[in-house]
Amino acid sequence: MTNLFQELDSPDRKFGSGWISGVLGLFLAIAGLATVFCFLFPQIFTVEEARSFYAKYYIAIRILLSAALIAAFFLGIVSIVLRDKRVLGFTTLTLVLIATLLGGSQAHQVSAEQTPFYFGLDFFFLNLIFLGAIFIPIERILKKVDQPILRYEWREDLLYFFVSTFFVQVLTYLSLFPSMEALAGTSWAAGFRHAIASQPVLLQFFEIMFLTDMAQYWFHRFFHQFPWLWKFHSVHHSVQAMDWLAGSRMHVVEVILLRGFTVIPMYLLGFGEPALYAYIFFVYLASVFIHSNLRVPFGFLQYVFVTPRFHHWHHGVEEEAVDKNFAIHFPVIDMVFGTWYMPQDRWPDGYGIGGQPVPKGFVSQFLYPFQAKRKDESEVDKPPE
Repeated sequence: MTNLFQELDSPDRKFGSGWISGVLGLFLAIAGLATVFCFLFPQIFTVEEARSFYAKYYIAIRILLSAALIAAFFLGIVSIVLRDKRVLGFTTLTLVLIATLLGGSQAHQVSAEQTPFYFGLDFFFLNLIFLGAIFIPIERILKKVDQPILRYEWREDLLYFFVSTFFVQVLTYLSLFPSMEALAGTSWAAGFRHAIASQPVLLQFFEIMFLTDMAQYWFHRFFHQFPWLWKFHSVHHSVQAMDWLAGSRMHVVEVILLRGFTVIPMYLLGFGEPALYAYIFFVYLASVFIHSNLRVPFGFLQYVFVTPRFHHWHHGVEEEAVDKNFAIHFPVIDMVFGTWYMPQDRWPDGYGIGGQPVPKGFVSQFLYPFQAKRKDESEVDKPPE
C-alpha cells in the first residue's frame, strides 16, 4: 500500500510516463469494483432514493460497467509497459480481476432481504465523478496556483469526502432528527408554514439563502470564538491546499451540528420542497466552489456574492485575516457585523493555522478535539513549495 501511495504522489507525471494511464485505470477499476458490490448488495451499498433510477436504467449501467472494466484493464497494461514502477498497473489489473470474478457486469443481487440501514457507496462515486468532472477541468484552465490534481494531503480530504457520502443515511438522520421533533411539537404553526410554502419558489429560494446564511454566520463565528468549539472547526482550517476537495475536510461532529443548525429553521418555517431541494443542490455546489482553486475576476459581484477569493481569505494564514469572512453566500453580512476582509487584488500567501497544531490523518484529527492540548505539541510539516 505504501508503494501504491508513493506512486500516486510521484512527481513523474508527464505524458508518456504511464502515470496518467495508471491513475485513470486505477480509478476506473475501483469504481467498477464498487459498482459490482452495489449490484451484489444494493440494499446495503446504494441509497434508497436512487434504486428506482437504477432499475429503470439497468441495462445502460451494466454496459457502462463493462466499458469501465475493459478500459481499466487496457490502461493498466499501458501503465505497466510505460512505467518503471508497475504498482499502479498491477493494482489496476488485480482489481479488475476481482470485479470480474465477482460477476462483473453480470453480477446479480445476492439476497433480496431488505435492511433498515444502508451505506452510500454509489452516492460517494456519483458525487466524486460529478464534482470532479465539473471542477477539475475548470481548475486546470482558471487555476489560481499551479498545483497537481493529486495535491498535498489529497488522500486525507478524499477520505473526508468518502465519510460524508458513504455514511449519508446516518449523518442525514442525526441532522434531521431535531427538525422532525421540532415540527411534531409545533403543529400549531401549520397555517404560517402553509403561507410560507405558498410563496413563489424563487422568492422562497432567496429567503432560504439569506436566513441560512445568517444562521450559519453566527454558527461559524461561535466555532471560531469558543475554544472548545474551535477544536472541532480547526480540523477544517488545517487544510493547507485549497481546491474543490478542500471543503470536505470537516469534523463529523461539526458536520452534524452545522446541518442540523441550518436545516431546522428551513423546516420549521415551512418552505416548500421545490425551494428546499433547489437550495440544497445550490449550496452543495457553492460550498465546493468557494474552496476551489480558481482565479476569476468577478468584478462588483464579489461584493454581492461570496467568491473563492473572499473565502480563501477566511482560510488565510495572515494575522489580519483571522476570524474574518464567515458568510457563505452574502458578504454584506460580514460587512454589517464588522468581519469583512478582502484587500484589493490580493490573495492569501498560504492556508492553514499558524504553527499547524492539528495532527495529520483522519483518525488523529477525529480524536484531536477530545484530547487535552499537550505542552510539547509539535508543528506539523508544511506542504512542499
